[in-house]
Amino acid sequence: MKKLVYLCDWLPPDFGAVGQYSVMLSRDWAARGYDVTLVGLTSDPVTHIHEETVGPGHLRIVRLPGQPLDRGSLARRLAWTVRTNSMLLSRAWKYLTAADEILFTGSPPFLLHFLVPLNVFLRKVLVYRIADFHPECLIASRDRPSRVLNMALALTIWLRRRVQRFESLGEDQVRLLRRYGIPAENIVLKRDPPPVELTGDEVPLPIPAELSGYKVLLYSGNWGVAHDTDTFIDAYIRHHKAGSSTVALWLNAVGAGADVVEQRLRAEGLPVARGRPVPFGDLGRLLVTPDAHLITLRDGFVAFVIPSKAYGCIASGKDVLYIGSSESDVDLICREGLRDGQRYIRTSVGDTEATFRALERLGMTGV
Repeated sequence: MKKLVYLCDWLPPDFGAVGQYSVMLSRDWAARGYDVTLVGLTSDPVTHIHEETVGPGHLRIVRLPGQPLDRGSLARRLAWTVRTNSMLLSRAWKYLTAADEILFTGSPPFLLHFLVPLNVFLRKVLVYRIADFHPECLIASRDRPSRVLNMALALTIWLRRRVQRFESLGEDQVRLLRRYGIPAENIVLKRDPPPVELTGDEVPLPIPAELSGYKVLLYSGNWGVAHDTDTFIDAYIRHHKAGSSTVALWLNAVGAGADVVEQRLRAEGLPVARGRPVPFGDLGRLLVTPDAHLITLRDGFVAFVIPSKAYGCIASGKDVLYIGSSESDVDLICREGLRDGQRYIRTSVGDTEATFRALERLGMTGV
């Protein structure tokens, strides 16, 4: 039986889309006959090891105590990354040395920079399932170019060329990897599945009382630096002050972007409800609760990030508003997954007029 070690960051029940998908995909590998060890983080101070048989294979999930990420400064984020990657690899060492293949993700960042040098000694097949591209995300978040980061990117591209196989989440990522000189035969397109299987029997969650009487637009998950805020905020203000005022925002989200949106809308006296991401067991119920879902992505992050929420939003059968580029696979995922009677509307970042019209349309039934 082939042995696979799968490395990622936060595992359920802690919030983290990459970890949720890692559990699902690890079970898929085990069902194909692999002996899989999934190693990730938990907020619990105690290590947990869970083992189960999956079809002809075996799955071991190792949850290691991790410290929360301090996003307050770049220096603290880098320090957390070094500590976390070092701890993951040292605690997983006995599994790594026995493995045939090592699959790692873009979360936590820069595992690539640890694993490629270590693989001189480990001599394993490295499989890179890119969730987010680093340092590209850091470069895209800056207003000014950085010579140091450009040098880091050049080193990162060199290291990527030493990886034997890539699992890409989208066609936009495939195009980017090819531009970096990765051979086409080393890249496999393997999208994330929907985070939960929706049966149609889900009981919706209660709508926040402050949104009563409105068409509810839900933003769920993480709203961070990669996600546009200004286009939506400007259009939403216009929708309520010069439009039909029929749509209200439910922010079931974490991240700096979510904080900005909430503060701006409350300062304008506009309807907004703020919650936190629900437990994984309630995710299906959450997805079917609103009238529509909101997805945003800044143009500078196309291919660097594919918001995983797109799969669940389109699978819910509810309307979807995406503010972002058609070059991102978000647009492709939504267009290809669209169901009968489901409305999908895409507007461009910075196009407040089109986004305002989209909100007006979402507020009208059957239009």
